[in-house]
Amino acid sequence: MTDDGPASRSLGPEGRKETPEERADRNWNELLQELRVMQTGVQILTGFLLTLPFQPRFTRLDEYQLTVYLILVVAAVTATALIVGPVSVHRSLFRKHLKMSVVTVGDRITRAALLVLALTVTGTALLIFDFVVGRTAGMVAGSAVLAVLLLLWMVLPEVLRRRG
Repeated sequence: MTDDGPASRSLGPEGRKETPEERADRNWNELLQELRVMQTGVQILTGFLLTLPFQPRFTRLDEYQLTVYLILVVAAVTATALIVGPVSVHRSLFRKHLKMSVVTVGDRITRAALLVLALTVTGTALLIFDFVVGRTAGMVAGSAVLAVLLLLWMVLPEVLRRRG
């Protein structure tokens, strides 16, 4: 990247003096850090779900629990694919001078991954409580987890954005 001096830098939307290329690089690095955080959780959750059929008590799942389980496996695998998606896009477009497009698409894919991850975490809590305690407890646990995730992942950022 070339630096044409102070004249090439403008005050961006975040109040930083940086070129569009510098902003894209910074945004890409921030997105990668977020993906790293998500990746660990999704890997653990997916691994947990994939080992369940090999547990002796798995055969005790009723039809509802088995359906929820299979939906969760699809959701966890989808979340994994979405989390890796931005990296694949970056690899495909590397050195094509499309960093801003990569960042924009990566942001959209990451938002979809967060949604699928929220549903997977919610469903996993529902399944575990349903199996261990009962259907009502499963519904309550799933609803509580979904409410917490919605508050932390959607409502809180929106409140902070409006205040900012």
